[in-house]
Parts: sequence; structure tokens; C-alpha cells
Amino acid sequence: MSTQVMSHTKVVQAPPEVVYDLVADVTKWPVIFEPSVLVRHLHRGPDEERFRLWATVNGEVKNWTSRRVLDAAQRRIVFEQERSQAPIASMGGGWSFREIGPGTTKVTLDHRFTAVDGADPDLIAGAVDRNSETELAALARIAELGHPVDDVVHTFEDTVSLDISAAAVYEFIYRSERWPEHVPHVGRIELDEDGAGVQLMEMDTVTAGGMPHTTKSVRVCVTDERIDYKQLLPPAMLFGHSGAWEFADGPDGAVVTARHTVAINPVAAREILGADTDLADARAYLAEALSTNSRNTLLCAVRYAESVKSPT
Repeated sequence: MSTQVMSHTKVVQAPPEVVYDLVADVTKWPVIFEPSVLVRHLHRGPDEERFRLWATVNGEVKNWTSRRVLDAAQRRIVFEQERSQAPIASMGGGWSFREIGPGTTKVTLDHRFTAVDGADPDLIAGAVDRNSETELAALARIAELGHPVDDVVHTFEDTVSLDISAAAVYEFIYRSERWPEHVPHVGRIELDEDGAGVQLMEMDTVTAGGMPHTTKSVRVCVTDERIDYKQLLPPAMLFGHSGAWEFADGPDGAVVTARHTVAINPVAAREILGADTDLADARAYLAEALSTNSRNTLLCAVRYAESVKSPT
């Protein structure tokens, strides 16, 4: 079993600490890096962490557990997959960030991997090559905007109490193929699910302004307490959009939290909302629009549950 070694580099027009911080905070990855779908921390310390990552590899959603060691002083991050998925037998590597001029950083992303017996290492190398190039380009896109990252990548949530059980709400959100009949802004849904609880969902919606929009999403449904998702085709104003539905039973019914994380495209925001639009305006607009959709979907869940209990 031979070890394959690969290295990718990119020069980014941003200070090294900015680029390092983007890679160090894996919670932002789903809205920055196209292949990344979901990150769940298993442990998080000041300079080391373990997490489970879902990502697209050669058109399929795979997941694995990784351990990372972070060295902010040396601007170095080392990673190792603890549990890889076939055809990968083992995978590790590292990121480094070197200042090569004022406000300019050379980013190096290294990989080393082995393939399971009988697997073609060239196929793995091709996937590593594509994902690395995509990730480095996306990293540069966000870092070179010239805005503080927290102004561009924004998370917000709404928590509502509903007079039905958490199980009933979960079932409505999970069975999204029902939405065209029960959610007014949804026109069409195609839903496929694999054996690992990963759904691929394509949905036609109509915006508040009456404009049609088609989205494609990956949804991870591995527990009945939450559903995580990432839009593969985000709206024009966004570089990325991910989110989660969290379900719990309270004293009077379900308590549901709808969470959204967005990476805003400032140029597109000005084109859509007006030339004077700044990132604060865009954040407010998106929070209102996306939260309204989430609340409306939850109200539809209540109406559906009531209709099932008391059919007319």
C-alpha cells in the first residue's frame, strides 16, 4: 500500500492571519468551501480539535472523522482522518500560510493518502486535486473581499414554540416531498435519500417578490433531534448558505430552532438591493427573508398536523 503525496498552493491578496482564521474555524466551511456540507465538533480545545465532516467527493456525499492540531503562532494546521471512507484507507496533511509581501499570503495545502486494496489511487488523486483547487479559490474569494469576515459570514436563528410535538414537526420537515401541497411558496420538490440519512433535495420556490427560484440542497438527517442542510445552488446574493432545524419537546409542545449561516456576496447585494447597500443592510434583508420562510414552513407544519388529526 503506497502513500501518495500531493501539494497545492495559491497566492492570496490578504494578510496571513485573515486567511489562517478562515481555515481554522471549520464551522464556517459549509458556506465558504463548495465541497463541505456539514461539520460537527466532537471535541474542541484551544489548539486541537476533533470533528465529523460531511463533504462531496466525486459527486457523492462522504463523511469522516478528523483530528486537527492548530498552531496560530506558526500559522500551521495539521490534520489526520481518524476514520476514512472507502476508497480512501488513510488521509492526512496540513495547511501553511506564509507572508510573501505586504497583505499577501502564500497558502499551501498538502495531502498524503493511501487507497484501500483494489481501489484506483488516481481516482482519489483526481478528487483531492479538484477539491483542493476549489477550496483554495473559495478561500481567496472570501479573504480578498477586504471586509471583516464576521461581516460577510453571518449566523442568525429563530426559536419558536409550537402546539404540536417535536416528532410531528420533525416528520413534516423530514418528509419535504409533501411541501408542495402544504407550503405555499414551494412549487416542486424532488427528494432522494441514501442509506446513511443523506438527502439530495431539489426545490422550486417563489420569492416574496414573485420571482421563481430553484435550489438544490444536501440534507443530513442522522438523528430525530435535528436536520442540517447546505444549499448547493444558493441565491445570487450569497456565496454560500447552510442551516439547521433543531427539534425538542418543551412543556407546552415543540420548541424548534431554525438556524441559518450565510456568506454574503457584497457586489451581488448591491446589484440586487441597490447601489447604496452595505453588508449591514444585506444581513438585515437576509435575516428577514430567510427567517420568514422558516417561520412560514413551521406554521405549515402545525396546519398539516392539525389536518391529520382532524381531517375534513
